[in-house]
Amino acid sequence: MAAPKHTPVNPTDRPRAYTSPEFVPAPWTNTRKASVTGRQPRADRLGHPGPDQGYVLKLAERMRPRIKVSAGEHVDDAIQGCIGIALRRASHFGRAPVIHDLDIALTIWGYFLDTPPAELVAVRKSVFAGVGNVVHHYVEARQIVDMVPESTIIMTPEMVKKAMPNSWRALVGA
Repeated sequence: MAAPKHTPVNPTDRPRAYTSPEFVPAPWTNTRKASVTGRQPRADRLGHPGPDQGYVLKLAERMRPRIKVSAGEHVDDAIQGCIGIALRRASHFGRAPVIHDLDIALTIWGYFLDTPPAELVAVRKSVFAGVGNVVHHYVEARQIVDMVPESTIIMTPEMVKKAMPNSWRALVGA
């Protein structure tokens, strides 16, 4: 790299140039025993893997003040049940979760409505009960994700908002 003219330089110093390293390591290969080779396996309760899925937790905390629950419901249950739907949608498109994924998940279950249909609230109460404790209710949380049809997963937020609350049964797969 050139030095400014006012920097003292010893005229007998040799200019620096690039030299190759003495040792070049071998390229990395995946040799871990538990590594998945080939395509990601698909089966019940394996989820929908995708990049940077933990970001949905930060998005969920941003949405918490907007979530409206009825008597007997808990916001934590609503968030945990809808997180899986949001992650499924994000992985369907091969990307990390964004706010619209969680927005769609909460919208189809009527958590943004001031007065959701009574039948929707009844279904919500039975399906989401206790899901906030994911350690003990993982299977129930996965069932919520799996019941939402693919046609809902690929919808835009505007399409979902237009369909709510009249078509909630079709959106959630009930």
